[in-house]
Amino acid sequence: MFTGIVTALGTVSAVERDADRMSLTIASPYEDLAEGDSVAVNGACLTVVETDGRSFRVEAVVTTRGRTRFDEVTVGERVNLERAMQMGDRFGGHLVQGHVDGVGKVVGVRPRDDALLIDIEVSREIAELSVPYGSISVDGVSMTVNAIPRHGIVQLSVIPYTCEHTTLGALQPGDGVHLEADVIGKYVRQLLEQRGALPPEGGADARHD
Repeated sequence: MFTGIVTALGTVSAVERDADRMSLTIASPYEDLAEGDSVAVNGACLTVVETDGRSFRVEAVVTTRGRTRFDEVTVGERVNLERAMQMGDRFGGHLVQGHVDGVGKVVGVRPRDDALLIDIEVSREIAELSVPYGSISVDGVSMTVNAIPRHGIVQLSVIPYTCEHTTLGALQPGDGVHLEADVIGKYVRQLLEQRGALPPEGGADARHD
C-alpha cells in the first residue's frame, strides 16, 4: 500500500528484454532496499529483485505491461518513486494500491497563476470513478481532481512544489501517464453493481452523458 507521496526521483539506467520478460534498473537514493521490497515506480507496485545500494532492478510482467507504458520506457527517463508504507507512517496522500488501471493521455498543459493546469484524457472506466475534488493517482502522485472540463477529461492543478519534486512538471501534450482511480470509488461502484443499482462496468446499458 502507498499514499501517492513521491519520496524520490529515479533514473532508468537499463532496460532489458528477454522473450516475454522485461526488467528495469533504476538509479535511486534508496540505500537500504532489500530484495523482495515493494516500490511504486510511476505508480506501479513492483518488486525489487536485485539491489546494490545505488540502484535496484525490478521486473514488469506481461499483465503489468498491458496496463502501463513500461514497454515505452527508455534509458535516462526519470520516474517517480515511493516505497511501501510502514505501520505508523504519516498518511499524507490517499489510499494508493499501486495497481495501475490504465494509461491516460495529456491533452493540455497551461499555467494559471501559481499553478500548472494539466488536462488528461482518461478511459471511460476511470472517468466514471472520477469526481471533482476527489483523488486520483497520476504517475504515482496523489492528486486532487481540480475539475472535469468535459466527459473523459480530468484536470489537475499542480502546485510548484509538486512540479519540482515529481515528473508532472515536465509533462507535455501527447505524453502518457499511469492512472489509478480512487479505490474507495471502486468499492462503492462494485457494491452498487452487485445490488443492481448500476449496470456492470462498461456494460451496454451504461450511460455516458
